[in-house]
Amino acid sequence: MPRYRITVEYDGTPFVGWQRQDNGPSVQGTLEAAIKSFSSETVTVTGAGRTDTGVHALGQVAHFDLVKEFHPDRVRDALNHFVRPSPIAVLTAEIADPDFHARFSAKARHYLYRIVCRRAPLALERDHAWHVVHNLDAEAMHAAAQELVGQHDFTTFRASECQAKSPVKTLDKLTVRRALDEIAIEASARSFLHHQVRSMVGTLKLVGEGKWRPRDVASALEACDRSRCGPVAPPDGLYFVKVDY
Repeated sequence: MPRYRITVEYDGTPFVGWQRQDNGPSVQGTLEAAIKSFSSETVTVTGAGRTDTGVHALGQVAHFDLVKEFHPDRVRDALNHFVRPSPIAVLTAEIADPDFHARFSAKARHYLYRIVCRRAPLALERDHAWHVVHNLDAEAMHAAAQELVGQHDFTTFRASECQAKSPVKTLDKLTVRRALDEIAIEASARSFLHHQVRSMVGTLKLVGEGKWRPRDVASALEACDRSRCGPVAPPDGLYFVKVDY
């Protein structure tokens, strides 16, 4: 029974998230329906990360098993045909080792969060970036972000419904850089807590507004108290960029 590994790009706007749910269309469910359409097999597609409602992906990785073997190019093309008109694109498909697991084999996950700072509303980037009407100090945000890098108890930046066994995570990278009116925040770790990236971004925005100092971010982290977190950033600006194996 061959195992297939696919890399997927999607616009998360119309989906309830990656995970199959009863309250609306999901990326996982759409892919599973497409696989059934071309192979007549009912499968479970396992992703490297369960993105939330409205979160996008540039390089989500997933795997599934089929009884019948197909050429990977045929799998890619068939999936891209049957997912239409959903905003999903299967970028690559390949036959993986039988023990490959999209989630558990991952060594690092990389996320990008985009903030656009301008007075005018977003037209082309609507639902694809956090629109902030005032300027933010990206240098101060970057300095504050370094307080979060390393191994910590991230309870402050963890959603109450998070199912992770431990709040301790190692954040390998958290950078903030600006190009014209866009601020890009990049985060890398082996794994993240539920809402961790969006919680960190919302807190860093307080620093960019001059309401918090970098030391305030460190104090919030040390408190291990969800109530000390800044507002959670909206899902629109978050992208699951890639996975390292």
